[in-house]
Amino acid sequence: MNSIDKVFRDLNEKGEGVFIPFITLGDPNLDYSLKLVKILEENGADIIELGIPFSDPIADGPTIQASSQRALNYGMNTDIAFELVEKIRKFTNIPLVFLTYYNLVLQRGLSKFFSDAKKSGIQGIVIPDLPIEEAAPALDFAKKNDVHIIFMVTPTTNEARFHKILEVAGGFIYFMAVLGTTGARKNLEKITAESLLHLLPITNLPIAVGFGISKAEHIRELLKIGAHGMIVGSAIIKILENNLNDLDNALEKIGKYIKELKKATKKEGL
Repeated sequence: MNSIDKVFRDLNEKGEGVFIPFITLGDPNLDYSLKLVKILEENGADIIELGIPFSDPIADGPTIQASSQRALNYGMNTDIAFELVEKIRKFTNIPLVFLTYYNLVLQRGLSKFFSDAKKSGIQGIVIPDLPIEEAAPALDFAKKNDVHIIFMVTPTTNEARFHKILEVAGGFIYFMAVLGTTGARKNLEKITAESLLHLLPITNLPIAVGFGISKAEHIRELLKIGAHGMIVGSAIIKILENNLNDLDNALEKIGKYIKELKKATKKEGL
């Protein structure tokens, strides 16, 4: 069993939501990425999403775009991303998910990308610009290497397309809580709840909600509706961005923030 599946199964049995923080690998440097992973896990992360920076991240808002650019300026690339995962695997077995764009996957070659993913210790990959209609070749290599391709859906995804995604998706469905790019929001949109209530009864895969999730109250609200997990990225990256001159302070603040959000996924936090 892929460890992503096990985490969702085990926490669902406890009535607990799965908490998935996101960071950009290489922002602001390689060693710091390793420190961030440790802080995230120590403070409650159940799965960690690792961004491989790309020069044209179409799904990302200004905060993660800036994070990607800092990493690229440092010299981050796909080879180094896999090397970092191997280093992460020396101190943790937490499930890891890559988020990147299809250009980088194709550039490496499908066979090599997914075999390297398995070898280094990646359990899933989110590819925002890979539509279901063009996913068959990647899905074949993913299946051979027990790596889930995690598909994104939006509040406007129609039921026919959702069923098409469900036929091949693995791990969980990445539900985009807002229309647009990533970025912290103050409030959840009404369409998010309506769409979740419509989609939840027609899938056996867990649904994790991302894009705009930044507060404990967001998490509690979505878990009450029936979501199985939460993905938080921009709000974490923003803490780092605001403390680039004091990276130790950033670690401390991120740790406290993660602990607060994870608490909201537990029964006593609902």
